[in-house]
Parts: sequence; C-alpha cells; structure tokens
Amino acid sequence: MTDKMVSTANYLWSLEDVLGLGGTASVYKARNKRTGQQVAVKVFNQMSYSRPYKVQMREFEMLRRLNHNNIVKLFSVEEVRMSKQKVLVMEYCSGGSLLSLLEETENAFGLPEPEFLIVLHCVVHGMNHLRENGVVHRDIKPGNIIRQVGEDGRSIYKLTDFGAARELEDDEKFVSLYGTEEYLHPDMYERAVLRKPQQKTYGVSVDLWSIGVTFYHAAAGTLPFTPYGGPRKNKPTMYKITTEKPVGAISGVQRADNGPIEWSYHLPQSCQLSQGLSGQLVPVLAGILQADQERCWAFDQFFYATTDILQRVSVHLFSLQQAATHRIYVHHYNTAAIFCEEVASQTGVGLEQQHFLYLGHDLSLKGSKKMVNLPPTSPSQPLLLLSRAPETHAGLPYRESEMPIIPSQFDVVADCSLSKVMVGVVQQYLRIMRSLHTHREVLLHGYYSYMEKVRRECGDVMLGISMVNMRLQSCHSSEHRLHTLGQFPIDTPDSTEITKKLRLIRENLPVYTDGIREFQTRLEHLHVEQAKHTESLAEDKRRIYTRALGQGIVVCRKLGFKWCLM
Repeated sequence: MTDKMVSTANYLWSLEDVLGLGGTASVYKARNKRTGQQVAVKVFNQMSYSRPYKVQMREFEMLRRLNHNNIVKLFSVEEVRMSKQKVLVMEYCSGGSLLSLLEETENAFGLPEPEFLIVLHCVVHGMNHLRENGVVHRDIKPGNIIRQVGEDGRSIYKLTDFGAARELEDDEKFVSLYGTEEYLHPDMYERAVLRKPQQKTYGVSVDLWSIGVTFYHAAAGTLPFTPYGGPRKNKPTMYKITTEKPVGAISGVQRADNGPIEWSYHLPQSCQLSQGLSGQLVPVLAGILQADQERCWAFDQFFYATTDILQRVSVHLFSLQQAATHRIYVHHYNTAAIFCEEVASQTGVGLEQQHFLYLGHDLSLKGSKKMVNLPPTSPSQPLLLLSRAPETHAGLPYRESEMPIIPSQFDVVADCSLSKVMVGVVQQYLRIMRSLHTHREVLLHGYYSYMEKVRRECGDVMLGISMVNMRLQSCHSSEHRLHTLGQFPIDTPDSTEITKKLRLIRENLPVYTDGIREFQTRLEHLHVEQAKHTESLAEDKRRIYTRALGQGIVVCRKLGFKWCLM
C-alpha cells in the first residue's frame, strides 16, 4: 500500500480519488475491502474537530435518522486506522452533482425540460422528508445535490452534506451562520458576507430562498441575481439586488459598472423550459425568493404548489397556422374544457375557433371528455391545433445568444472560460436548429393532414352534389310529366318561384362541380410539392448540422482548444 492509500477497518481509498473538498472535510471514492462495493467516504479534517462535540456529531445523527430515496444514505461511521479521523461511509452516486451537470456546455442555458422536472421532483420530495423530521438543511445548492443514474438511464437526485443541518420546527429560529454566499438568504448574507452587525434570527425560510436560487440556476443555467463583475467581486450590489427586488421579480442583473438593475418577472427566453411549465414555475420562484421572511411562502404552500406541478401531465401541441409549439400542463382528471381554456391562454386561439387533429384525423374534444383519455403525444407527434379564424404567424420563439467578445491578449484561465462559453453558445444554436427542423417536419405533416382533411370534405361535397343533381333530375322529370298531364298549376306564383329556383340550382351545379374539381387539382399539386420537401428534409438537416458543427469547432480551435461537440 502506498502512502496515497488510506483505509478504515472495512474500506480502502486513494487520496487521488477526490469527489469533493470542503472547509471541514473531504469526500473520496472508496471500496469495501470484502465485497468491492463502491462507496463515498467523507473524511473530517482537523478544523472540524475545533467545533463543539455536539456540532461534530450532528451530521452523524441526522443521517442516521433520515431514510429516503432522495437523501444520500449513510452506511456506517468508521475511523481512519492511523489518524483516528472520523469517516462517514455513504452511498456513491456516479453521476456527479447537479452543479457539475450544469457546468456541461450543453446545459449552459439550463437543463432540458424532462431533466428539470426530475430535479424538481427529487428536491421537493427530499425536502419534504426533511420537514417531516423537523430538519433544516441550511446549505442547499447544486453542489450539494448529487446525481445517481439508474439502470434505465433516468437520473435520481439526492440531497447531501448535512454538516450545517439542524433540527428546527416551523416556528423556531436560529442565529448561527452557514451556507454558500450565492445561495444565501439576504439576512444571512448581510451578516456573514458583508460582516454587518445585526440581531436578526433565521427560520426555515432560509432553505426556501436557497431552493429558489437553485431551481432558477437549474432552469436558466445562470444565477438569478448577478451584479456587474459577478457576485464574489461586487458583494454590496449583490446584497442590494436581493433586498430591493420588486415583488414578483425572480431575477435582477446589472450589466454595467454602477449601472441600473434589470429586473425580470419571467425565465430567460433562452432557457429550455416551455411556456407551459414556466407559467407554473414562476409563481413558485416569486413566492420563495422573498427577502422579507414574514412575506416568504411557508413550506406547506411551497409543497402544495410544487406537488400540483408534478402531478400534472403534459400535452404536446403544435399550432399549425402560427407555426408554434406548446406544452399544455393539466391534471389527468381535468376535462377537455379546462384543456381548451389553457390552449386559448397560451395560443390566443379562442374556444370557438379551436379544431384539433391527431395523426391526420379529427379529434373531438367535447367539454366533458377526461384528459386521461387523450392519446399520447410527443414533440414529433403533437396534437395539431387548427384555428377556424385567420391567425398571425407567431414568429420564431428564439433569440440569438449573446456571443462574448474575444479579447486581444492571451490568458490561459480567461481563454478556458471563454472557450467554454463559446461552446455553450454553439450548443444552443445546434439545439435551435434541431428544434426548427422538428417544427418543419411537423408543419409538413400537419399541412399534409390538413390537405387530406379538405380532400375528404371535397369528396363528401361532390357526393352530395351528385345526390342533389339526381334529385333535381327526378324533380324535373316529374315536373315535365305533370305539365304534360295538365296537373301542375303553372300559373300560380308559388309554382313559378319554385321552378325558377330549381332551374337556377341546376344551371349552377356544373359551376360548383368545376370549382371543387379545380380545388382538388390544386390539392394534388400541393401534395406532390409536400412529398418533394419531405424527401429533401433529411439531406438539409445533415448539411446544416455539419456546417454548424464545423463553425463551432473552428471558433474553439482559434482559441487554442480542441472541443468535441458530438
């Protein structure tokens, strides 16, 4: 065994297998000596022993009490053989932390919607377990949310690092300071970071503030409150932003030195969350990102609102005339009437104007129909919305990402950070192009379905005209026989009027028929053109992707980095 290997009675690890470093402890990847099972060991350093014994034992006792799928599991407490340092043996999560996931270039503008919903689910359920056990974490942040990847490839997130946690009921307060400054409640920030003396006490709402900042970070890829120069370099302005935030605002950014603060009441347009989910999430963020502890939501209200979001099902919808995609979030027990109201809210298409297609067929959504009976939808097979009234094209829901300015001088650290930002921007462009191609495919299939629908309606009308023509011919023959037999009073006003109407209809039937046939011919032409576009779609997609990837690689190589974007 080399001097880099450390062991306890049952576990062995290398000092090079570091998973995380903190002020009072370090976390390593270790193995069980007998079974080879991988675990994570948290080794406490000498600084941790300067704390009161009760504080030292707090994390051990907390983890022993907690037992939940979204809380990291404690297996045992052991000691290092030589130094007698305390070691927490916990489950090992191979997916890193939520922070490491957010630092990946493809997540520079936030997590994809399905992954964000998993984060929301896991954190809410983990926090609910803490509240049921009267525990306040006091250091919620992406770095303390670790990720396990299941056999099905689905993520499971778990809360970890309970070194700052303590038992606290809803009406209790504490005065000690813990946490990471970017995620710290403003009252704690004032005392811990700005070193201003004050006599404030802190309650369970400090966890809600940290959760709000964490959720915003996961959704948008950036921190919600950012002074010019960054939170660590401009701390007075950081405090000013968090304490002067208007009610309802969920972010504030200062873009110039001593410049104004730009408040936002919505998530950034560049984030990957749909309008449907953003509309559900923003009120939650506004409710828990309250500097005034008295005005902040209580945990019960937070759990009720987030559970309501998680219990909803999403329906993929594509508005054909507007060329816009939507995700409608409703409860499975809701009726179609509620669904249609939400569609009207997001698209602006009124209830009386809505007509739905699914896989090329009409879909009747009567008011009493339950949403649980709706067919399954996906981005490539959405529910199509047709408006019976003229609609204005909604335009592209994307805005070009801001490209950073490339400095004239070389700096290894700055260039590394810059190149990472550039790759993130290229990834965003790739994501936009993939989305646009999906929209194009849906548009082509949607208009094909619409043309087939009109074709069927034209056929029905032609059949109806044929039936009317046959009946008119029969009526004309009967009229002629009656005239011949002298049994039809041709001189009465009513009979003369009826004869005129029948003659007018008979004369115009060929005109109606010719018009419908001309329309059918145009439909056939459009059908052929649509087929040509479909054939060229795959080739266009390959060519555009290749060009975008090439441009991204060229930019990064100019900066001296070899980045793989595939």
